[in-house]
Amino acid sequence: MKAGRLPVAAADSGGTDVAEPPAELTPRQVVEALDRYIVGQEKAKRAVAIALRNRVRRLKLPPEMAEEVAPKNIIMIGPTGVGKTEIARRLARLANSPFIKVEASKYTEVGYVGRDVESMVRDLADIAVEMVKTERAREVGQVARAHVEEALLDILLPPPGPSRDLAEPDAHEQCQRTREKFRQQLRDGLLEDHPVEIEVKQDSFPAFRIFGAGGLEEMDINLRESLGGLFGGRKKSRRVAVGEAREILQREEEEKLIDVDAAKREALERVEQSGIVFIDEIDKVAGRERGSGPDVSREGVQRDLLPLVEGTRVSTKHGMVRTDHILFIASGAFHVSKPSDLIPELQGRFPIRVELSSLGVPEFVRILTEPKNALIKQYRALLLTEGIELQFKEDAIRTIAELAAQVNQQSENIGARRLHTIMEKLLDTVSFDAPEMKERKVTIDADYVRRMLADIVKDQDLSRYIL
Repeated sequence: MKAGRLPVAAADSGGTDVAEPPAELTPRQVVEALDRYIVGQEKAKRAVAIALRNRVRRLKLPPEMAEEVAPKNIIMIGPTGVGKTEIARRLARLANSPFIKVEASKYTEVGYVGRDVESMVRDLADIAVEMVKTERAREVGQVARAHVEEALLDILLPPPGPSRDLAEPDAHEQCQRTREKFRQQLRDGLLEDHPVEIEVKQDSFPAFRIFGAGGLEEMDINLRESLGGLFGGRKKSRRVAVGEAREILQREEEEKLIDVDAAKREALERVEQSGIVFIDEIDKVAGRERGSGPDVSREGVQRDLLPLVEGTRVSTKHGMVRTDHILFIASGAFHVSKPSDLIPELQGRFPIRVELSSLGVPEFVRILTEPKNALIKQYRALLLTEGIELQFKEDAIRTIAELAAQVNQQSENIGARRLHTIMEKLLDTVSFDAPEMKERKVTIDADYVRRMLADIVKDQDLSRYIL
């Protein structure tokens, strides 16, 4: 399976992590896969690995028993930048599950202006539909490419008409030979910039916002579909290069070959059986009501969340979705509030609680060097595109980690995200001068790091703004 998106301190390289299908991943294998991107936090990794394996186990049970086995939802407790979101996101990619990250503070209880909590399930359904459509598009991609090739050949070399066939008996064979020559040129990429005129679908109607049963919900309404094709499939001519025409025609052919209704049914099934909702900043809605004010709806948001986590049916534009077996993972720093400040009913729906530890110098050193797409690897690859070979000595990496930890202690602790600000400031000069630099090799040692950053770190007022 592919592991996705950002690790704690590195952008996704798009590499393949695990070859086994999700059903064959043991909890130990899941933890090992997470270890390749996220440093430390063993308790949290074990908790999500067990939750993922329990899903596999549940699907092997008799239907009557499987229906009764509810997911064991998780609350992750820890400061920002320690890997809470990345653990959940990586887990979803390993399991090939629909995944959405939402912030609890953006929702309001029903009756207030804002998004109601059910919209997170509607968004998850949209994500799942796109996932399935993308998978189906890959499955029919080869057939679609063959159709596109024939369509491009028809545009480049229209077939001879009936009158020409009667006048020249060999016209058909000559046309076929010419067509094959064009086909080979297409495959060799010799006609990519050649202009052609194609017919493309024209979107006639915009999306609208409508009032639904749960308040204002964002739904894309296609009037052409709603009115049963009354307006017809309007098209317009566009003159584009062959390369762009191939992409446009490929998308249209894939849409024709995909059974959209079957894709939606599969997507909704996947949401119900393996969907993951990550609710960040759950601590922002913790606490009981203490009168009026901007936080007056906090307990109301918790009560609206309760049916979703407990199991209910949510109406989406793709169909009804049951939330009984969706895995909910909540997280929060809980600096001011604590998990016990949540309403008791919601606490009971998150039986697993794991605390993530703050990151120090040893963890920062590992984050800079060990993950598959660590920050240092990123910067080396970026500058290599300019012909600059960037080398980091061990003492430099240690010094960067120490300065990041020092700034986190002196100001706000933002975890591994501090490494991004440190590295950007450290390499500011090299990144700016790289295109004109004569020296092709740059070595970063501890002295260079201190020279570039020490004064800023010592000046606490300045470091608050710059780092």
